[in-house]
Amino acid sequence: MSEVRYLYGAAVQGIQSFIFQTNKLREIVGASELVEKICTSKFEELVGISYVEYNGKYGSILHAAGNIKYIFGTEEDCKKIVKEFPKKIAEFAPGITVSQAVVEMSGVFADFEKAVNELEKRLRIQRNKPMRSVTLGLMAIERSRQTGLPIVGERKVKGKMTPVDASTCAKLDMFRDAEDPNFELTKSLCNMAFGKTRLKNSQIAYDIERMTENNDWIAIIHADGNGLGQVVQAIGTDAKRFKTFSESLDKATKSAAVGAYDKVKHKFNENEFIPIRPIVLGGDDFTVICRADIALDYITEFIKQFEIRTDFVKDYKELKFSNLTACAGIAYIKSSFPFYYGYELAETLCSLAKKDAKDKQEIKDGKELPKSCLMFHKVQDSFTESWDAIAKRELTPQPNVSFEYGPYYINEAKSDRWLVEDLKKKADKLDCKEGNAVKSHLRQWMSLLHDNPGMANQKLLRLKSMTTNKDLYDIIDKVTFEYKSKELSYKTPVYDILAIHTINTQTT
Repeated sequence: MSEVRYLYGAAVQGIQSFIFQTNKLREIVGASELVEKICTSKFEELVGISYVEYNGKYGSILHAAGNIKYIFGTEEDCKKIVKEFPKKIAEFAPGITVSQAVVEMSGVFADFEKAVNELEKRLRIQRNKPMRSVTLGLMAIERSRQTGLPIVGERKVKGKMTPVDASTCAKLDMFRDAEDPNFELTKSLCNMAFGKTRLKNSQIAYDIERMTENNDWIAIIHADGNGLGQVVQAIGTDAKRFKTFSESLDKATKSAAVGAYDKVKHKFNENEFIPIRPIVLGGDDFTVICRADIALDYITEFIKQFEIRTDFVKDYKELKFSNLTACAGIAYIKSSFPFYYGYELAETLCSLAKKDAKDKQEIKDGKELPKSCLMFHKVQDSFTESWDAIAKRELTPQPNVSFEYGPYYINEAKSDRWLVEDLKKKADKLDCKEGNAVKSHLRQWMSLLHDNPGMANQKLLRLKSMTTNKDLYDIIDKVTFEYKSKELSYKTPVYDILAIHTINTQTT
């Protein structure tokens, strides 16, 4: 009779809402470090560090990026984790919930492929079952002004004791020993993302004010790998290979982040302060808050490095590609704009980039991966609305005219798209004395397109007649148009060019 094993799976829920619950960077940093430890050190504490590594029969298959897959050898060990893990996490990071499922690897599910497919099915069912929150309180109890959750204690905020809820307590407790030079609790993500081991507290971004010294713009970036579903289907049938792939992917993502950091570190004095704060870094996911003017170069290099460092994929003969690709979304926001909505926008833009990149039959047939690309938007007002509403109100001056020109591709663009480098070159050309006048006229031209296309045409002709710089004239000629008919479709990158130039050069 074959030995019975138990495939355990856990999925952490509510990560983004937990991290971006407030607009205080210190609390966001504390939350991101708490999340980083949930699937690593906290799970290892329960299981036992000597029992974590997979030995061919039992052990960890995956424990990173909010997901855990583990094979237990006894029912008692598995029951212990199912019983204790959610409680431990609820106490460690109030506001986070964990969905769990178990598949007995015997009979029809003795094969790992069938067992893991059944596990995912059961996890999806568990995710849809509401869990009682540990942060609920009576109606009469005092509540935090920032989160609306019941107050459980006081913590020092900006030099004075402030009543806070359980979730905020856990986040701020990560900084209790922050004055100690050996304090490491909130450095683990930065160490991984920057490739450093001896970062000083003064170098790390804990307060948004230091990050916005040049101007008040920051960037929230979300990047995600392409084609992971195809990979899992192809190699997820073998536990050992699946574990090896997961570890290689996690290592590639982290080393890509280091490569991106090395690319932009000349833009600031890294010995004094690093205006980049990683929030999620693991698996194929990367979320970061950074100074706005370095965001485009930073994430472009990350995606390039991700492609290079995932070349281990070619070792899997059943896959039809030699490396992985990634897409990203950048939300440029003012520091006072709600971070949660900024993250939602970045995630939406990343999804839109993926959708555009997949628009090819060979990709739909699984013969190749989508090309790497990114999409961005500069939030100009205080509205917090869906992307469709933003695109309609800000980027569609006429029913047949659009300022939505992205996404922008990294290495190879479609015939109707630009590379990121094309966009940057056009924006750099505006960085001259005559360029300032051209920017002003282009903004007026865009405004007139909303209300009076005929007058916009006159403004455009006047602008061309006034422009003496050949490079600037070429830009105007390529990114503008004379509005002639409602039957024709017009699309221009001028909105994106002006946004990138302003973000990269504006000082306030």
